Amino acid sequence: MGWLFLKVLLVGVSFSGFLYPLVDFSISEKAAGQRPNFVIILADDMGWGDLGANWAETKDTVHLDKMASEGMRFVDFHAAASTCSPSRASLLTGRLGLRNGVTRNFAVTSLGGLPLNETTLAEVLQQAGYVTGMIGFDYYFGIPYSHDMGCTDTPGYNHPPCPACPPGGGPLRKHERACYMDVALPLYENLHIVEQPVNLSSLAQKYAEKAAQFIQQASASRRPFLLYIALAHMHVPISATQPLANPQGQRPYQAGLREMDSLVGEIKDTVDRTAKEHTFFWFTGDNGPWAQKCELAGSMGPFTGSWQTRQGGSPAKQTTWEGGHRVPALAYWPGHVPANVTSTALLSILDIFPTVVALAGASLPQDRHFDGLDVSSVLLDRSQKGHRVLFHPNSGAAGEYGALQAVRLEQYKAYFITGGAEACDGSIGPEQRHILPLIFDLEEDAAEGVPLHRSSAEYQAVLPQVRKALMEVLQDVASDNVSRADYTQDPLATPCCGPYHIACRCHTE
Repeated sequence: MGWLFLKVLLVGVSFSGFLYPLVDFSISEKAAGQRPNFVIILADDMGWGDLGANWAETKDTVHLDKMASEGMRFVDFHAAASTCSPSRASLLTGRLGLRNGVTRNFAVTSLGGLPLNETTLAEVLQQAGYVTGMIGFDYYFGIPYSHDMGCTDTPGYNHPPCPACPPGGGPLRKHERACYMDVALPLYENLHIVEQPVNLSSLAQKYAEKAAQFIQQASASRRPFLLYIALAHMHVPISATQPLANPQGQRPYQAGLREMDSLVGEIKDTVDRTAKEHTFFWFTGDNGPWAQKCELAGSMGPFTGSWQTRQGGSPAKQTTWEGGHRVPALAYWPGHVPANVTSTALLSILDIFPTVVALAGASLPQDRHFDGLDVSSVLLDRSQKGHRVLFHPNSGAAGEYGALQAVRLEQYKAYFITGGAEACDGSIGPEQRHILPLIFDLEEDAAEGVPLHRSSAEYQAVLPQVRKALMEVLQDVASDNVSRADYTQDPLATPCCGPYHIACRCHTE
């Protein structure tokens, strides 16, 4: 995934590009009333079919399935991009990458991150009196990028497999292109590396403990809080040595899914014990599964992108096919969000920002445009009115990063460009441009196997609406307050607790 934010984010104030830790639970309470708390959990590379409530073949998400029965499940919910950094930037800004500047992933050696002039959800809620915290990829407590983007002493599963870090003082070894052997994976607390390389087998429990600590302290302060938890799961299975690695003959991905599910369940239990009636809980994923990892990747469910698979390559992560961006999503807030409800409203990660701001009684910044909607009526009143139009940015498989060349219009999906990401067999689908776009009716063809005939009355009726929607959003972006991310890289930016030691080693916890 790479660094998403050197500016951000959720706890404190900016300091020399990083976020300086400043969590003061003793600040005098504003007139908080009963404003809700928010817990937002984002899974990594979790497929739509990895949620048992979505896909009967999945039996490994008992806690998430219970949450679905106690809250609302969204079956037409979409990531704002089909790869990590752009999707996460959109969650935190409510804006597509063409606006916030983050159109592709950052790297281990990236100097930049989310542009400084972007306003995050945390900043808006801080101004409204919220205490905010983050656990996960990018700040407060967590690893700064995906858990395979650095070596460890006990590496998890990967395809191809990656070796352990070289011993202290030992030489670096040649490695496969998918392995990061020149830096050990760090674990941060605030600005400090507390463990390098991180022990992946205990990472989930550490996240649970830090989340519980934050929730309990924030609740005791009587201030409303926002906690954003960016999980290291799923990506590829997190640890080959975890106790759940192979119970009853399970494949590693299933074991990792169970561990993630247990982690979310533990965090939910903490919320239920501490502030159940006052806490809105939102769970979703950043993009679809990483198909090139074969048996170490998740399930797209019925969204198999059949048209693309016939051309070659994968229709999952990095593509604009449904499997790349349609993700699991759940909302839970007892007494407010109705229980055991399935919503078919067309929704997006982009909607989290404006919806949370509205529920918090705060105001959106007025100097920029937003792509998300306030979907409070969907959550609280069972409305099925979401987006009429949704745009899916190019995310690496074809076309220019961030460009809008896939358009959802009600039940229709139009592609002006297609291409497949690397598949399990190593194939890559060729980039194909379509002056007359491919248009699929997702209600009739969830697998996107057979596009509408271009001569049909249905196609001719949908095409001008698609073109109009695309023209309007591009005109709006052109007139907006947009940002540009710095993708400059420098090896000196590689995080290292001891720069004079091979692979960087420290354990200061």
